[in-house]
Amino acid sequence: MSELILKPLPAMEAVPAAQWNALIGDDHPFLRHEFLHALEASGAASPATGWVPKHLTLWQGEALVGVMPHYHKYHSYGEYVFDWAWADAWERVGGRYYPKGLTAIPFSPVPGPRLALAEGVDLLAARELLAQAWENAGLSSWHLLYASDEEVDAWLQVRPDLLVRHGVQFQWRDQGYGDFEGFLATLTSKRRKSIRRERRRVAEQGLTLHRLQAEAIGERELEHFFRCYEITYLERGRHGYLNLDFFRRLRLTMPEALLLIQVRLDGAPVAAALCLQGSRTLYGRYWGSEVLADCLHFEACYYQGVEHCLATGLTCFDPGTQGEHKLMRGFAPRRLRSLHHIADRGLHDAVARFCSEERAHVDAYCLAAEGALPFKERALWK
Repeated sequence: MSELILKPLPAMEAVPAAQWNALIGDDHPFLRHEFLHALEASGAASPATGWVPKHLTLWQGEALVGVMPHYHKYHSYGEYVFDWAWADAWERVGGRYYPKGLTAIPFSPVPGPRLALAEGVDLLAARELLAQAWENAGLSSWHLLYASDEEVDAWLQVRPDLLVRHGVQFQWRDQGYGDFEGFLATLTSKRRKSIRRERRRVAEQGLTLHRLQAEAIGERELEHFFRCYEITYLERGRHGYLNLDFFRRLRLTMPEALLLIQVRLDGAPVAAALCLQGSRTLYGRYWGSEVLADCLHFEACYYQGVEHCLATGLTCFDPGTQGEHKLMRGFAPRRLRSLHHIADRGLHDAVARFCSEERAHVDAYCLAAEGALPFKERALWK
């Protein structure tokens, strides 16, 4: 077998798309070449916005045998595992925190693999080689965000000095419910009545919901969705991270991965939620509305996704970040871990203390969240 060679590449465009996609599996649309290339080609994740692509690829001869999205970052926006306080602390004592190394999916706090390897590749040798990309690059730090548990454990075997930071998201999982009524039947009477009341309230306002996929999502539907998406950000005084060109590229290059939940009033679209889907998981990501309507966000962003999963055989629904309002609708807490390499020993030790203290709060939060789940039988969410 030929020698394993590491090649950092400056853009997704430089990576053979078919070879990249052959490595990543079928349940991770955010890791697909089309998604990452759309981020760069649209300008959303580019040097101009503080994201410098340095994608790490492993080769044996002419064969691509390993891929890992990687960036040099000049800020900490768009990551959702925030290290602003670390950067501030280091720069206040004269250090330079940026640029830093980041292995993550830009603007997408989605758990999943970050390193994909071909069968037969020496796992230890591959990770040792990849580690050189951030150990020898003169960076202050390297951060692995939202990686799968298996990947986190594998990295810790190679680099046990990596710092572990704990977090939590909320996900819905099918437990053999059959349909939405079957799901409701597992909830307490109070929560079951509340959800039915919320769904009824949406209908009473004259709103109808429509799930569109693949070629049913045309340019007009996409432009309306983007207008709604921008409204969500403009309400906070800024534009969204993503632009219309990015979403157009997704519609053209990976339409089968898109689910658009469109809300209509008197036949005209007034709100929309755009999800991505893999072979097992639905990922709820982008939302916006031109109207104020009671309970509409719950219907469009949660209940429609659950119904879609039950109708199509998807077993997991990841609706995005933040949580208590998801908790009471049957989305259970899932613990997540990120990994962090801090080059300076003093900063490393300070961050280690922070992560240890933060974990205690995360543990307590998860315990309280688990106790607040609305299922009649605790075993249903395990």
